Parts: sequence; structure tokens; C-alpha cells
Amino acid sequence: MSIALDLDHHAHADRPKSGRTSLVGLMKSELRDTLMGIGLDEREAKMRASQLWNWIYHNGVTDFDRMTNIQKGFRQKLADTFLLDRPEIVTEQISIDGTRKWLFRFRDPKNPLLPPVEVETVYIPEEDRGTLCVSSQVGCTLTCSFCHTGTQKLVRNLTAGEILGQILMARERLGDFPGGARPNDGGLVPAPRGSGGSEGDSRAITNVVMMGMGEPLYNYDNVKQALLIASDEAGISLSKRRITLSTSGVVPYIEPTGREIGVMLAISLHAVRDELRDMLVPINKKYPLKELIQACRDYPGLSNARRITFEYVMLKDINDSDADARELVRLLAGIPAKINLIPFNPWPGTNYDCSSSSRIERFADIVNNAGYASPVRTPRGRDIFAACGQLKSETERLTKKERDALTA
Repeated sequence: MSIALDLDHHAHADRPKSGRTSLVGLMKSELRDTLMGIGLDEREAKMRASQLWNWIYHNGVTDFDRMTNIQKGFRQKLADTFLLDRPEIVTEQISIDGTRKWLFRFRDPKNPLLPPVEVETVYIPEEDRGTLCVSSQVGCTLTCSFCHTGTQKLVRNLTAGEILGQILMARERLGDFPGGARPNDGGLVPAPRGSGGSEGDSRAITNVVMMGMGEPLYNYDNVKQALLIASDEAGISLSKRRITLSTSGVVPYIEPTGREIGVMLAISLHAVRDELRDMLVPINKKYPLKELIQACRDYPGLSNARRITFEYVMLKDINDSDADARELVRLLAGIPAKINLIPFNPWPGTNYDCSSSSRIERFADIVNNAGYASPVRTPRGRDIFAACGQLKSETERLTKKERDALTA
């Protein structure tokens, strides 16, 4: 059983107005320059940018009038000129295991005449942490054959502000801002508090994983900007060791991810032979295993304390043999790594089945005996299609004719 909350579709849907742009997603330097653009000198713009940054990301404020350390007259000027927008909540579902899934709606920041787009974001509460699974694209280009998201064509990349908007809205819904109320929807126990980004901090969201809809490294610039803001000590203040970016293997962007963003890396591996991975994860045809594994060996900051996570979905009679397990050990030899074994999560129309529990256990034993941690991921939120590989929004790509008609 799951609970689906009937939320007002206009909640937080602050419609774009002429001359107003969003401040969410701007780097501090961009925020300062934007304020200079409305007449502030550099010194004051820098000070106001720091104030706004704290209100937006630390306090979660969406109303300029609540920014009490800014003069009332200037607050009004900010409200007349800028937005602090959040996504609209279309639906919120709560699984029997406490997992929450939101369907968020965004409008195109460059062309509000276009129909809105939707993405799914998932919160997974556990005893010692709360993990938010964030989307980077509307749809996906990769067409991995076992993944439900891959059946939805790519519509567009999300902006840095839209990526951050998922985190900010989830924190609001979970009462995760200072003084925030914590909802107890449907009589369920509120999200547990964990150890947050700074010592002594207590939060519902302690970890962020870029494992939602889309391939993050095909939206590198926006993902980079969003994660640098999320990890800023004066803002959301998530430790980079609590942020994990998952890629299917966009090799040219793996090294910059470590050097420029500095977050933890996860690789959607799922096969140990090129011919099989070509079928399961088609990007392998462009960046085969040899190139991918070498990029992992060269990942900046790689160490036993900063291991790479290799994700391996368990598909019955496809990639779950003893020989596959032994080849996985050989392939990753010498790489500080953890191997997440993921029971396949079914979805309508799939041709795959999940490996049996005994087969997964046998596979894990081989990997464990070779010295690699290989936890079996417990499926979460299956009843609301929130589990790994099940995310898909209803947004479809517009044809060029439809776009032209809207902009005519």
C-alpha cells in the first residue's frame, strides 16, 4: 500500500513574469554581478549576494520580504526584479517503507510559452541517513535496455536552478530548514534525522545522489554548478563525500568530475563483457570497458577513503553467473571500490527478470571473498515505482512543428 497526496498543482508554481529572472542556481560571483546590474556598487553587491545566498540555501526562504536583515525598500526592489522559484509539486507519493517520490513540474526558463516538463525525485529514509535521488535531465538519451527511464526520450537538460530546486523543495517538504515544520502525512512517521553536512548538524537529507532521471555527465555544466552550490559551506553545506554522481560511462567527463567537482563517483557497470554491455548500456559502444575502467583508475582523489561505487543490476540468466562474478573481480583489480548489487526492479513491458536470492547471494560471496564490499541493495519504494531504474515522467518530446507553433 502507498499513499498519494492530493497536492495543489499550483503550489510553488511561481509563473515567470516579464523582466523577472530566478536567482536560484547562480554562483556567488554571478549573483554579485546580477546585483551590480541593478545599480549596486561592487562592495554592496558582494555583501548582498552573501545575504541572499544564506537566505536562499541555508534558510530556504522563497519570499524576499522574510529577509529581515535587508532594508524593506531594497527587498521590494528585489521582489519586483527577481524570482526565488521552486518547482511545482504535481504529486507526492509515500511508500509503505517510508520512501517518498515527488513529481516536480518546471517551466522552460528561456521560453515560458513552452509546455512545462516534469521529473521525478526520490527520498529514501534510513536509520543513519536520508538520501535524496536527484534528476539531471527530463528523460534520457542512453536507452539502457533494463531501465524504465531509458524508455522516455530526452526532452531537455535541467538547469542548475532546477537541479537545486529539487533539493530545496524536498528539504521544505521534510521540514529540513532551520525551524521548519516536519509533515506527518498520512499518519506515517516523519523522516528520521541523520548526521548532516557539518558536525552537530541534524538533517533529514544527509546525502544526495545524482542517480535520478538522465545522464548527469551529458548535462555536465549545470550539474557541476548545482553540486558546487549544494556543497558550499555557507549554503546547503553538504559534504562532497556525501554527494555521489552516477554515470553510465561518459569517459571524457569522468576526470573533470573529480578535479572540478570533487564528489564521489559511481559507475553504472552492469556487465563485464563488451558484447553484453553494448546491449545493456549502449554508451559502451562509444566508450568500451577498457576506456571506462582506465578512467576510473585515473579518477582524481581515488583512495580507500574515496572509493568508486560500481553498480551492478542483477538480471536472471543474463549477467549473474559465477563466471561473471569472477570476471568482475578481475576487471576491477587494484581499484579502491565498492560493488553495489542491485536486484532488478520490474516495470511494465520489461523483458528482464530479477536474479533469484540464492543466485545473488552466491554472486556476492564470490565478490566478497575477493576482498570487495558487495552489499545487496534493498529495493525501496517499489510499490510507487520509486526504486532504481523505475523513474519516468509523462513528459514527451515536442516536435519541431509544435515548438514553432508555440513561438510563432
